Amino acid sequence: MISRAALNPRVLDAEYAVRGPIVQRAQQLERQGKQIIYCNIGNPQALGQRPLTYLRQVLSLIEYPELLDAPATRALYPGDIIKRARLILAQQPPGTGAYTQSPGLPFVRQAVADFISRRDGIPADPDHILLTDGASKAAQAVLQALIAKPDQGFMIPIPQYPLYSATLTLLGGQQIGYHLDEGNGWQLNEQILESSFTAARRARQNAVGIVVINPGNPTGAVLTQDNIEMIIGFAHRRGLAIIADEVYQENVYRPGSRFHSFARVLTDLAEREVTLFSLHSVSKGLLGECGHRGGYLEIRNAPVDVLAEFVKLQSISLCANVPGQLATYLMVAPPQRGEASYHRYQLERDAIFEDLRAKAEALGAAVNAIPGMQVEIPAGAMYAFVRIELPVAGHRTKSRSGDALAEATAREASYCMALLEKTGICVVPGSGFGQQPGTLHFRTTFLPPRDQIQALVDRLGRFHQSYLRSQKSALPRLRRSARSDATGCR
Repeated sequence: MISRAALNPRVLDAEYAVRGPIVQRAQQLERQGKQIIYCNIGNPQALGQRPLTYLRQVLSLIEYPELLDAPATRALYPGDIIKRARLILAQQPPGTGAYTQSPGLPFVRQAVADFISRRDGIPADPDHILLTDGASKAAQAVLQALIAKPDQGFMIPIPQYPLYSATLTLLGGQQIGYHLDEGNGWQLNEQILESSFTAARRARQNAVGIVVINPGNPTGAVLTQDNIEMIIGFAHRRGLAIIADEVYQENVYRPGSRFHSFARVLTDLAEREVTLFSLHSVSKGLLGECGHRGGYLEIRNAPVDVLAEFVKLQSISLCANVPGQLATYLMVAPPQRGEASYHRYQLERDAIFEDLRAKAEALGAAVNAIPGMQVEIPAGAMYAFVRIELPVAGHRTKSRSGDALAEATAREASYCMALLEKTGICVVPGSGFGQQPGTLHFRTTFLPPRDQIQALVDRLGRFHQSYLRSQKSALPRLRRSARSDATGCR
């Protein structure tokens, strides 16, 4: 029988906190009958967000085309839905049960290019677009293609979505962290970028690219155009490619904030040297179709022979799943004004957006009212990265290990596990994303139903105060124990 020790050490070293030990414990408790509120992952429909009728209606007809000729179909489906399904099947006669071209269905890639052109007012080439099994597969493909040597790596934000650190570990690449500026709304700071790059060089780590998540996960920040211009300029000077993870581009809530795509800013700057990899997904935005695993990768400023290698890499997996490709098409080609399904589509999207906006504001305001907690009210995305203050109760652990990072990680994990056990609220420790030394955080979504948000925060506040009291009362015992250990009188 194979043993764990026989596995690839890179697999053993890879970590993915959003589905780590705390989530596994949550699943155990759920099986035992405890009610769990899963705030650990951006999984909208699992937390009650309804799917868009338009998307599900079209997909249902494509999955079972015999419905198109059924007499009852015209009573159940608007005319434009039936027309759209027939157009898709004309482009893809086998429906969802056959492989497609490796880069994806040509008409979907064209629709993505048209979407980018409408969004940004810039040209987009369908030959530079690949359809992928969600944005995660797109990001992994870029990292795999660009990490050519063991000393090479990517600059990744701290805090970051752990897909990037886990994938770099699997590939044997270098993780070059740069800290986001928590005091400045989690924007990127040019001095921090330069310091991170220079420190990596001194450590003989060769950065070949930089990852930017906008809007931010786990921070909820939305980058300004000036900040994006700075990042592109930095990448140009340092010879870096950019991965622009833009899966939350529709999730911008704060008045005065808006999403600026890297593709548009790159074009406005007439930047032709920096290679840009832009990611988008049906999992986030206002669709929340996580289970359909659809997304795209757009590549700019790359020669034809490089594009061919990405197509080859995609061909090794044959193609992205076809329902996900079609979900991507329906994301970028929604109903148009005057079509029968347009009004319902707009009502559903507006309701989802307003619900998310209100929950982001409510969660942020309520958390900031809890003594010992603070958070930048999310301007976008689906998460809040909550900073917590805890008493340093781990003197004994610290004196033995001497590892401040390990101690902070253990304190966060203990806190989040206790929160789960006492309240059923499942969040992710900040150490799973990275953070400034000396700070403690956890990440939570604000996806639960609106009527549960206040109850969730009330429960969180009561737990936090109770936890602080228990930790403070433990300090004298820990100090006495530490003195006993030091004198050998235990």
